[in-house]
Amino acid sequence: MSDRPESQAGLPSAARADRDLALLARDELRPVRLLLEYLKPELALQDRGVEATIVVFGSTRLVDRDNALRAVDEARTNHDALRDAASEQELRACERRLASAHYYDVARDFGNLAARKDGLTVVTGGGPGLMEAANRGASEAGAPTVGLNIALPFEQASNPYLTPELSFEFRYFALRKLHFVQRARALVAFPGGYGTLDELFDVLTLVQTGKQSPLPIVLVGRQFWDRALDLDFLVDEGLIRQEDRQLVSYAETAEEIWNVIQAWHPSGETEG
Repeated sequence: MSDRPESQAGLPSAARADRDLALLARDELRPVRLLLEYLKPELALQDRGVEATIVVFGSTRLVDRDNALRAVDEARTNHDALRDAASEQELRACERRLASAHYYDVARDFGNLAARKDGLTVVTGGGPGLMEAANRGASEAGAPTVGLNIALPFEQASNPYLTPELSFEFRYFALRKLHFVQRARALVAFPGGYGTLDELFDVLTLVQTGKQSPLPIVLVGRQFWDRALDLDFLVDEGLIRQEDRQLVSYAETAEEIWNVIQAWHPSGETEG
């Protein structure tokens, strides 16, 4: 037998550092992961010439009318079989989402409208529901469209209307938020839950504190937002200023959203 030592090429310690996934996963490598998570989307967006974006937020649970109707039928069948409080609550929730299904059409129409404007790219969180609708409209306009998805404990697959090379998945919310606002010329928020409110309040705080240049922030669905976000109450309580109340505008249709954005920016300023 040969006395020559066996090759150690297959050992983890012998892997080249830039190919060592176990090394990259260590807590001490978090700064490297953060840098990579910034650079990967940044370089891809630069390569595609994406310089000015319209960011659209909204619920993953508000879907098109056909799917909303299907969900109501399934919930009603389930409630008929169980007749308990939980199934009744789910049926009511499905019926409310059906009543809000028109927002899918508005988001789709707006994505299509915004994508037809020179120099603008529609960006969403990349998931289903109203984000899908905005990406779908942009895709149907023949334009590239971006999704900034986030890895979650429960699966949230990217919607099928994203430009493949502009579909990203983030580990860190902070880097995802940075990419949302870095090129944003406007923020459009449809009805949504914690995720939508989180992103909305981030942008409001950045603009309020001067960390972000002012930009149009359009809330779609006045009836929803007057209940979900009572800004007049915050003004009355002395917790925000009256001028902070003016950071948001309201719209109901795709055309109204675009009119708010167009009125905010001088001609051509939305372009990169």
